[in-house]
Amino acid sequence: MTSSSHVNRRALLKRSAAAGVLAVPAMGALSACASGGSDGDGGGAAEVEATDDNPLGVDAEARLEVVIFDGGFGDQYALDAGEIYMADYGEIDHSKTQEIRSRLQPRMVSGDPPDLINNSGAEQMDMPALISNDQVADLTPLLDAPSLDDPDVPVRDTLVPGTVEVGQYGGQEVYQLNYAYTIYGTWYSRTALERLGVEYPRTWDEMLSVCEKAKKEDIAGWTYAGQHPYYFTFTLLPFIAKIGGADVLKAIDNLEPNAWRHDAVKAAFEAYYELQAKGYILRGTPGLDHIESQTEWTKGRALFLPNGSWVENEAAETTPDDFEMAVAPPTSLDAGDAMPFETVYAAAGEPFIVPADAGNRAGGMEFLRIMLGRESARNFTQLVSSLSCVQGAAEGLDLPPGLSTASQVLEAAGENVVNPRFREWYPELFRERVGGEIAAMMSGDIDPDRAIANIQRHADDTAADDSIQKFQHP
Repeated sequence: MTSSSHVNRRALLKRSAAAGVLAVPAMGALSACASGGSDGDGGGAAEVEATDDNPLGVDAEARLEVVIFDGGFGDQYALDAGEIYMADYGEIDHSKTQEIRSRLQPRMVSGDPPDLINNSGAEQMDMPALISNDQVADLTPLLDAPSLDDPDVPVRDTLVPGTVEVGQYGGQEVYQLNYAYTIYGTWYSRTALERLGVEYPRTWDEMLSVCEKAKKEDIAGWTYAGQHPYYFTFTLLPFIAKIGGADVLKAIDNLEPNAWRHDAVKAAFEAYYELQAKGYILRGTPGLDHIESQTEWTKGRALFLPNGSWVENEAAETTPDDFEMAVAPPTSLDAGDAMPFETVYAAAGEPFIVPADAGNRAGGMEFLRIMLGRESARNFTQLVSSLSCVQGAAEGLDLPPGLSTASQVLEAAGENVVNPRFREWYPELFRERVGGEIAAMMSGDIDPDRAIANIQRHADDTAADDSIQKFQHP
């Protein structure tokens, strides 16, 4: 597959038909167009001396294979970044898929991976396992390279604080670069609340009151991605931190004994269980996937949705013009909470990796360097209604309603930002075990005490499993 070779860097934001520039192969053909081989097709990269214009030493003739997760952000932002890349370097084989693990894990094992992977979504590959098997490259050369916009400023200094740390797993090496800066919280329609004559609830008693009023109007209080119940943690985990303090989440991350049995966890689980017990959850929610739950929400059948800031773009097709999408921090329990209402869960997300066996590792890192340039970062925000991890890239942009409120929520939080790490450190525990117990609790199959006991047992099993690498907060 080929693509146009040289384009003007300044053309990026003027060209909206980039999808026609970079040809996109079927995912089934990925293994046939890998850039890591030396089969005579120009795919393998030669060693090139770094220069001021080419700080990572990219072979200008080598092809580059990029695979993007086809989720809430789509892939147009990567296609656009590809135009800039091809102005100076070789052609790009660009693909998108939701089946990251099933499609790419075999190629990682066989030593024939793409050069850059957007390792995201429900089929995200297990990062600790990839690191343990030496399958991902250290991105420190990229972070130490001069940024695209100012050669006197290294890439790492252009990133939102905390971005680099998310890519570290127990050492100084940085194995992934998270591109989007995601604000997690309770998403709602300002229009829907206005029609109901209520404001966003700041305490749990107020939340129950709002949900009861909605129920009388045949509107559910909540819906969520029942098939991916870990979505509920996007509000449940910061709720726990609000009640008991940020150290409760650190204890959970560190797999400390009885961390899940903290009083703050019990209070949070009991509060959410009350939503189910009082009939405030949209009927059929346990069977919905993330798209279906978002659609039920945008159709006005439920008031609140736990989600991340990608939802504005992902739900755009079903969102009414007068919806006035907004996000708020999770509702507090009461005035006795350890952290203020403004406390929010926010973190660099949407991870990218360069496989260790990639045939064009320098090209994969250069592609990321381009994505972290101001032009590409601003383009990303405009295209997908999400902040990037590049500092100040959204300044001066006309933000859509949801992203505008997300920015305001982040600013109001100040230092009261939490980022639970066990999600990345122990992905199976997070997605399958914690998510599964929350699903059972929110469908009424088990009560909060049973859910907590089961989760603590799963956490203890993870802690005791010597085959699983462990991580700790400093």
